[in-house]
Amino acid sequence: MAMWGGRFAKETDSLVRRFTESISYDRRLYPHDIRGSQAHARMLARQGIIPAADAKAICAELDAIRKRIDAGKFEFREELEDIHMNIESALIAKLGPAGARVHTGRSRNDQVATDERLYLRAEADEIAALLRGLQTALVTLGAAHPDLILPGFTHLQHAQPVLFAHHLLAYVEMLDRDAGRLADCRRRLNVLPLGAGAIAGSTLPLDRESVAKELEFDGVMQNSMDAVADRDHLVEFLAALAVIAMHTSRLAEDLVLWCSQEFAFLELDDAFCTGSSLMPQKKNPDVAELTRGKTGRVYGHLVGLLTTLKGLPLTYNRDLQEDKEGLFDAIDTVKLILATLAPMMTGAKPNAARMAAMAADPALMATDLAEWLVCRGVPFRDAHHQVGHFVAACREQKVALDRAPLALMKKSLPLATAECRKLFDPKRSVAARDLTGGTAPVQVKKQLAAWRKKLAAKPA
Repeated sequence: MAMWGGRFAKETDSLVRRFTESISYDRRLYPHDIRGSQAHARMLARQGIIPAADAKAICAELDAIRKRIDAGKFEFREELEDIHMNIESALIAKLGPAGARVHTGRSRNDQVATDERLYLRAEADEIAALLRGLQTALVTLGAAHPDLILPGFTHLQHAQPVLFAHHLLAYVEMLDRDAGRLADCRRRLNVLPLGAGAIAGSTLPLDRESVAKELEFDGVMQNSMDAVADRDHLVEFLAALAVIAMHTSRLAEDLVLWCSQEFAFLELDDAFCTGSSLMPQKKNPDVAELTRGKTGRVYGHLVGLLTTLKGLPLTYNRDLQEDKEGLFDAIDTVKLILATLAPMMTGAKPNAARMAAMAADPALMATDLAEWLVCRGVPFRDAHHQVGHFVAACREQKVALDRAPLALMKKSLPLATAECRKLFDPKRSVAARDLTGGTAPVQVKKQLAAWRKKLAAKPA
């Protein structure tokens, strides 16, 4: 007969079983499903709803089931659909009627919602640690080259000289905000749905608060319909993952550019590159390229879940089963990206000579010249226009800005003196930007020290 008891007169069709099963992917929830069931059983016993001996037997057998799953010795059955029924069926097979008491006062609706929150809490902590690992790699690389200067870019055009470490620290800041978003999401999802039942709660005297305390939730969800119907915590988690992926993709794009012959700013360790099946000279930054490519997958899972949720009436609908595969894949993808980028950055070798040569282009210090005029009372827009005119004149004369005769300079900048030529020095340029957030070595070294201290501290 069908697995759902007396209501159905026919066995479930084999195609329907394949169509509706989720055990092929939701089995990863097993430690959280078991932990939630144990807390629930202990609460039922405390409330006098089931015998204490039955609760004790249930918890002991659930421990045994966990060990079997850990060891790969548990048989998952497709016809039982999901992780909840696979574990409960094994429990009943061992304990009989005592095992059948475990589902008292709950539904798979609030059970899976609880499992997912327990799972996300653990994953949030793991991803936060991986973010710190990548931040540490970036800080370590920057600290190893504290005075290295390269051209900074806007519109992918040479803009102004900046410290290599300053560039890396930009990503450290981004990743720190990513960790903050993840922590924010973790805080919001840390409320217990269990006890909401299928939709309306229970007539049994459940003590939801004690279960929340045992499972380390901050409280219980206050509306039983909301508890089983929404997945906004998954959307928020996926959104946080999407932003992480976006930031790592931007870092990856910098690496792809820097590793090209045209830039030649950086070389990645051979262990993190691949060759060509045809061209023996090639060394391809495939990890960086795949980081960009995998970002689209993470975005897709976020949009997919939003699309699944947008038309669902309250409360639970089977559509919600589609919340897991994309979530699991996005988590796995982001964790792999972070885990791989950290050692890759640690082993990266900047080409100091190439960076210095490109940063020495005097055109990168044109803004310094404009600001020199500002310090002598010239309104910035006028200074900008004068320097622009000077740049155009040098281009017409085919002369570098720092080699232009003073007479040519004075035609565009009436206040120009011989001192202006000293401005076309990248070391002087970065050192002059000595303000909070600036690229001056004194500021960047201060930031590197602050980040080393922060990342070395034990996370809260």
